[in-house]
Amino acid sequence: MRYFILLLMIFMAFVLPSYLFATKDSFRMAKDHQYVVSSNPSTPNSDFLRLNNDETTNFEKMISKIRKTNYSSPTEWGESVSGVIDRIPTNENVIALTFDACGGEWGSGYDQELIDYLVTENIPATLFINSRWIDANLEEFLYLASLEQFQIENHGTEHRPLSVTGQTAWGIKGTTSVEEVLSEVTTNHLKIIELTGHTPKYFRSGTAYYDEIAVKIVESLGMKVINFDILGDAGATYSPKQVKEALLKAKSGSIALLHMNQPTKGTAEGVKLAVPLLKEQGFQFVTLDEGFKFSQ
Repeated sequence: MRYFILLLMIFMAFVLPSYLFATKDSFRMAKDHQYVVSSNPSTPNSDFLRLNNDETTNFEKMISKIRKTNYSSPTEWGESVSGVIDRIPTNENVIALTFDACGGEWGSGYDQELIDYLVTENIPATLFINSRWIDANLEEFLYLASLEQFQIENHGTEHRPLSVTGQTAWGIKGTTSVEEVLSEVTTNHLKIIELTGHTPKYFRSGTAYYDEIAVKIVESLGMKVINFDILGDAGATYSPKQVKEALLKAKSGSIALLHMNQPTKGTAEGVKLAVPLLKEQGFQFVTLDEGFKFSQ
C-alpha cells in the first residue's frame, strides 16, 4: 500500500504537471497549423473533416463547381463592384460597426481600449479577422469569439485584394487566379470554423477591393461580400475627431469600417466620442446578422 501511495505521489508531482503543460502547449500551437485547400477536387481534404458530414459534402461540392466554372474576364475593379454590399437595406435607425484585424505588416496589434469600451457599453459589432492576426493573438481571438455581442467574420488569409487577374490596390498585389481566390477565402474560413465552431457568413478582402468575378466566387462559397458606406478611420489613420465626425455621418443601415489592430491610433477614442452622440440620435448598434433582419 505504501508503495502504491509513493508511486501516486511521484505521478502527481512529476508526470501530471508535464502532461498538463504539454496539453497547454499543443492548444497554443493551434495558431501554427497550416490550412491548405487541396488543389485536387477529387481528393478529400483533411480540413473538411472538421465540419459535419453535410457541411463537408456541400463545401466540397461548392469548391469543385467553382473550379469547373469557365468564368469570363472581369470588367470591374474597386470597392463598389457588382455584388458588394455597402449598407443594410433598411429605413430603421441601425448602424453596424465593423472592425478589421488585418495582421502581418498591416498590423497585428490588439486595441484593448477599444474592445474594453465595446464590452463595457455592450455595443454589438462585427469583427473581420485575418488569419495572421489570429496566429498572433490566439487567446484574444478566442476571447472575442466567446462573447455574444461580437460576430466573427472572414478577413482573408494573407490580406490580399480579391482578383482573378492579379490586380493591385494600395500597393498590395491581389490574388491572381480562381485558385488563389479560393485559397485566400477558404483557408481562413476553415481556420475560424476549427477554432470557434462558427461558420463565417461574410467576407471582406484586404483593402476591400475586388473584381466582380472574385465576388461571384465568394457568393458561390455561400458568403456575402461586405464593404461599407462609412470610412470610419481610413485604415486607422484618422485622429479621434476625424473618426467621430465620420461616424456621425451615419444613415439608416450604415456599415462603418474601422480597425481593431492599431492600438496606438485614434480609433478607440473616436469611437468613444461618437457612440454616445449616435445613441442620442436614436441609433441602435447591431451586428450584421442583426442588421439584415431589419431588411426582411
